[in-house]
Amino acid sequence: MSEQIEKSIDIKKVLQGKMGPKARFVPGFVVSWLRHIVHEDFVNQFLWQARDLEGSDWLESCLNYLDVKLDVHGRENLPSPQGGQLCTFVSNHPLGAIDGVGLGMVLGRYYDDNFRYLANDLLMNMPGLKKLCIPINKTGKQSRDFPKMVEGGFAGDTHILMFPAGLCSRQIDGRIQDIPWKKTFISKSVETHRDIVPIHFEGQNSPRFYRIANWCQRLGLKFNLAMLFLADEMYLGQHQTYRVTIGKPIPWQTFDRSKSPMEWAKIVREGVYQL
Repeated sequence: MSEQIEKSIDIKKVLQGKMGPKARFVPGFVVSWLRHIVHEDFVNQFLWQARDLEGSDWLESCLNYLDVKLDVHGRENLPSPQGGQLCTFVSNHPLGAIDGVGLGMVLGRYYDDNFRYLANDLLMNMPGLKKLCIPINKTGKQSRDFPKMVEGGFAGDTHILMFPAGLCSRQIDGRIQDIPWKKTFISKSVETHRDIVPIHFEGQNSPRFYRIANWCQRLGLKFNLAMLFLADEMYLGQHQTYRVTIGKPIPWQTFDRSKSPMEWAKIVREGVYQL
C-alpha cells in the first residue's frame, strides 16, 4: 500500500484500544494473521479513496470498489418518499457486510439518505457511515444503553433498516438461514406506527464460515469468532451479482393482539424467505 495512504483501520491500534497494556503480549504472527484476515491494506485503500464521501455516496462507492452489482426486484413496493409514512425495513442477513452495504445504498438513494441503520457499533469505524448509524455496542459497555438506542431510533423521523436476527445467517437444518428473529421490530413498529417492509437478500458466505460458526456454537464459545472472518467474506464476495427482492409494505395495524410479537416476527421472517 502506498505510503501516502492514511490507515483508518490499524489492527495494532485496535488491539491496544481493546486490551490496553496487555496488547503487547499478542504475538507478532497473530497480529499479522489478523491483518491478513481483515484485509487491512485492501480496506484502507478503499477508505482512503472514499475519504470525502458519506452516506449513500460512500455505500455506492464501496459496491463499485468490490465490483458488486445488485439485481433489485420490487422497487415499486418502496413507499413513496413524499408519502410521509415512516417504515421499518427488515431483511434476512446472509452475508454480514455486503448485504448491509447494498440495502443501505438502495434505500439511501431512494430516500435521499433519510434512513438509519440499527447496527453494531463496529460499523461506526467506517467514517462514511456515521451519519446513517445509530451506534449499538452489543458486547461492550454500551450494551446497557441498547433500549435507549432502539427507542431513539424508532422515535426519530427517519426510516429504519435492521436485520432482526442480530447475526448473519447460519447453516441450520442443511439450509443457509437466519436464526429466529427478535421481536423488537414488531413491537417498536406498532408503538411508533411504522409500516414494515420485508426484503430478501440472496447470497451466502463460504463453507468455511459456517463451519467456524457451527464449531463456536458446539463449543459454547461466547465470543463470536466467525465475526472476525466477515471482512474476508466480503473480500471473497467481489465481482458478484446479488438478487434483492422487496416485498409489499405490511401496515402496522396488521400486528394486532391475536398473536404475540414473537409470533408475528416469525411470520414476517417466513414471508421474507418466500419472496
